[in-house]
Amino acid sequence: MVLYISIGIIFIFVLFGAFAPAQFAASATSLFDLSIKNFGWFFLISTFGCLVFAFYLAFSKYGRIKLGKDEDEPEYSTLSWFAMLFSAGMGIGLVFWGVAEPLSHYLSPPEGATGGTTEAARLAMRYSFFHWGVHPWAIYTIISLALAYFQFRHDKKGLISAVFSPLIGKLSEGGIGAAIDTLAIIATAFGVATSLGLGALQINGGLNHMFGISINPVVQVVIIGIVTVLFLISATSGLDKGIRILSNTNLLIAVLLMAFVFVVGPTSFILDLFTSTLGGYLQNLVYMSLRMTPFTQGTWVGVWTLFYWAWWIAWGPFVGTFIARVSKGRTIKEFVLGVLLIPSLFSFMWFSVFGGTGLHLELFDQFPIAAAAKQDVTSALFLTLQQLPIGHIIAFIATLLIITFFITSADSATFVLGMLSTKGNPNPSNKVKMVWGVLQSSMAIVLLISGGLNGLQTASIIAAVPFAIIIIGMCVSLMIALRQDEKSLRSRDHRRNKKLDELLSKQSET
Repeated sequence: MVLYISIGIIFIFVLFGAFAPAQFAASATSLFDLSIKNFGWFFLISTFGCLVFAFYLAFSKYGRIKLGKDEDEPEYSTLSWFAMLFSAGMGIGLVFWGVAEPLSHYLSPPEGATGGTTEAARLAMRYSFFHWGVHPWAIYTIISLALAYFQFRHDKKGLISAVFSPLIGKLSEGGIGAAIDTLAIIATAFGVATSLGLGALQINGGLNHMFGISINPVVQVVIIGIVTVLFLISATSGLDKGIRILSNTNLLIAVLLMAFVFVVGPTSFILDLFTSTLGGYLQNLVYMSLRMTPFTQGTWVGVWTLFYWAWWIAWGPFVGTFIARVSKGRTIKEFVLGVLLIPSLFSFMWFSVFGGTGLHLELFDQFPIAAAAKQDVTSALFLTLQQLPIGHIIAFIATLLIITFFITSADSATFVLGMLSTKGNPNPSNKVKMVWGVLQSSMAIVLLISGGLNGLQTASIIAAVPFAIIIIGMCVSLMIALRQDEKSLRSRDHRRNKKLDELLSKQSET
């Protein structure tokens, strides 16, 4: 039922966007404005709440509980685990926004700062850290932790609805559970389609920079079509072959690219920037987490922070399901700290290297990258790389990285959508995965044709509003189950210690 209902809803959406793009764009914009106006505060509080709850679980008495049976060990090495969760979590986005976001904030900064100033540059980097730091990974952590806990420790199906069994009992297996899973699938489809659309835009920008291929929707549709064939081939090869190999390849290329730019770019400036921005980020974390503009009625928070929070929430069921699938055997403390801190640190390094290099060119070399990026956001990365030694070769490698991230994200998404829509089957059939692969690519095409980058952002926020409520329910249900589990562990430890004391007492008597 979940499979057919979710496919039907998304297929109707694709048809609406394909045959009435103007009406579709107008409807989406209206829903977007309604969501931002009425639920912006809810996005901020719920996302910050996920962060606080995740750290609480890591350092509480529940941190020792394993995501699996007590004797289970991790299936994947720490490096492969990190590579898979990173590639699935935010690969394309980092490459797309690594230079473009700091430069965009530099021209149009938050907090009422004047654009084009040193204060604007400082805020630009701080908010880039903020948008790509611990907050998105807190959302992923909560969802994936709940799924892995119930799936591997309590032998539940790998479904969002299964997490609600302590809260609503048998209803999680009926109509309410089906509605939860359907909502998760729709949110995932919107979130992934947004990312695939961004990937197509960035690949088009790279091809334009290197070969002069024009930037237009037709080229972007062709790009999506070609990459769809590639990721469907990967999707049929299974989790351990296709996704794991691609994820490790992505991480290797990304690290080498970042290391090259760090070495040949303004190295000392990048190190100073990383240090000072990290300090400012940590110092202002709570303020930025709950910042709204009720007195000035500004739009910056809605355009940037709320878009990102909604995008992460929409990606939540996809990334959460995937991370849960590859995290069996890790303790809650190890899991939370690994998922929260390691990818966030990599993001900070990435923005310091690429965003810092772009700002250095803008501020000290008088190269107008920011103005060019304002005209075409996809050009920021390639214009920055062009100023470095062997810039054209590095631009080609960056484009290759975007393509492999595109394939990995789409491959992972077809796996997760297939899993969610087939009663939590850990190995969905190739037929189901191919259906979802075609549908999510079709959604990306529809969003690009109907609204471009704005259409992609609009779709994410609309899909995220209802699923944010689901995440809060997951937190409550997980807490109920963990309390019961910890009580059982304490009883077991008490019995074990009592037997040990009795044994030692008998031995001493002997």
